[in-house]
Amino acid sequence: MKRFFILVFASLLLSSFSAFSQSGIDEVVSALKSGNAGMMAQNFDNSIEIVVSSKNSTYSKTQAEAVLKDFFNNNPVKSFQVMHKGDKGGAQFCIGTLNTKTGNYRTTIFMKQKGDKQVLQEIRFEN
Repeated sequence: MKRFFILVFASLLLSSFSAFSQSGIDEVVSALKSGNAGMMAQNFDNSIEIVVSSKNSTYSKTQAEAVLKDFFNNNPVKSFQVMHKGDKGGAQFCIGTLNTKTGNYRTTIFMKQKGDKQVLQEIRFEN
């Protein structure tokens, strides 16, 4: 019986670690794959830099969500393919290709550790 409880405790502990590792960049990638600006906004920092082609600006959370909704409405997402993903010193990044009905965009995501959460600080869409 003691072994059973140890096994259950160990599996719960491991599942909590795997749930933690699924947060942050994986949530943003999932939101990108579906073109869901609201889901992405849950991971925004207080301000976020968004680059679309040659337009570059820093927005509040609310403004950034509206900008991404507009981008996804004008460029309906077909798929997102991760090319490279990594982390260094509390920061996470991802580079991939966003396939939309209007064309493909090289997409770069940059997140940084803030408190106990990874927050999205920059996203770039370059054709």
